Amino acid sequence: MGTIGTPSPETWPATAEAVVIGGGIVGAATAFWLSRAGVDTVLLEMKSDLGSLTTSKSIECFRAQFTEPAMSELAQESIRIYESFPEITGVGDCDLAIRYSGYLFVTDQPELAGTLRAAVDKHRMLGVTDSEYLVGAEIRERFPFISERAVAATFRQRDGALSSHAATQGFAKGSSARFLLNTRATGIRTDGQGVSAVETQHGAIATRLVVDAAGPFAGVVGRMAGLDLPLQTVRRQKAYIAPRPQIPPDAPLVIDVARDAYWRPETGGAFIAWVDPDEPAGAPAENPPTDWDFPAVVLEKLIPLTPFWEDVCNDLKGGQVLLSAGQYVYTPDDQPLIGPVPDLPGFYLNCGYWAGVMLSAAAGKRLASIVSGALPPGQNPLRPTRYAEGVISSGDSFLRGHH
Repeated sequence: MGTIGTPSPETWPATAEAVVIGGGIVGAATAFWLSRAGVDTVLLEMKSDLGSLTTSKSIECFRAQFTEPAMSELAQESIRIYESFPEITGVGDCDLAIRYSGYLFVTDQPELAGTLRAAVDKHRMLGVTDSEYLVGAEIRERFPFISERAVAATFRQRDGALSSHAATQGFAKGSSARFLLNTRATGIRTDGQGVSAVETQHGAIATRLVVDAAGPFAGVVGRMAGLDLPLQTVRRQKAYIAPRPQIPPDAPLVIDVARDAYWRPETGGAFIAWVDPDEPAGAPAENPPTDWDFPAVVLEKLIPLTPFWEDVCNDLKGGQVLLSAGQYVYTPDDQPLIGPVPDLPGFYLNCGYWAGVMLSAAAGKRLASIVSGALPPGQNPLRPTRYAEGVISSGDSFLRGHH
């Protein structure tokens, strides 16, 4: 079982075969799979708990409805891992609270119907055979709360939600890695052979293998190693609406693909959000600010396709809305960076996620497979060298919020 805690001088690890920087769900999964591969692994988390930055700000959902082959592969495998989580991790009492509530991508714009139809065709090409294309009255028959304006939708019942906190903790507890909290990476040492150590405020850890899984701070960690990684951090906000009788408790995650706004029920209330495609990239932040008017903006976007939100708005009080913000990380093709950086031997990436909770379980496994030599880097389509090689294709999955 992994150990989790703030290090003391007596417990400080002077050496490790691998150091993972970043204690979100991506880093925790990476440490889990590395330790499973027999690698002596230490993970560094600058905060006082695992998964307390971006992971905790997600809406904790998963889906197989991706149209990029590399993303779809990771998503499908991650779902399989989550579905067998206690058996795979060995943490028998770890309940991820998986709910197959579904994902509904819907539009009231006829010109987008072909795009939705093509997405389902692509899902099936990629092995996701249970996504459905719905039109008009079919949508309203299945989901009575949807407006008559809806013209087309895609739906997959086996998409859903889970506890990202439980998954992060489960990866940590099921590993044999050491998870060092309140430990901030401050520098990367190198020598003629490549990476040689990671510096922290508590001291250095000698290592020949570093994994940058630092989420929004991955670019900062890259610069410590003299690298300029192709990453952009973008603020994303969400709001929790306290329980209201109008909110259908058994609804799926509903996404208006034209307006990039979405909601899902949660404990009688709901999460609502909007991925603003015009939100500028900014510096990584531990506590991104929120905009007081964000909920009103989102609700205005939700009303056309789910008009019950207008009734909710009519008597919604300020204390019934809780705002939070995290950061997505984008790459030039909106797909993560997984694998070694040739310019610096021993330095690996597992970062660049706007869908980290969904992809982390399989992404950590892939990184460990590359480190162990089981997967040659050239067979990994998400290798960081793909841009220099000219083998990229832009992502086109819905809800990226990055156009």
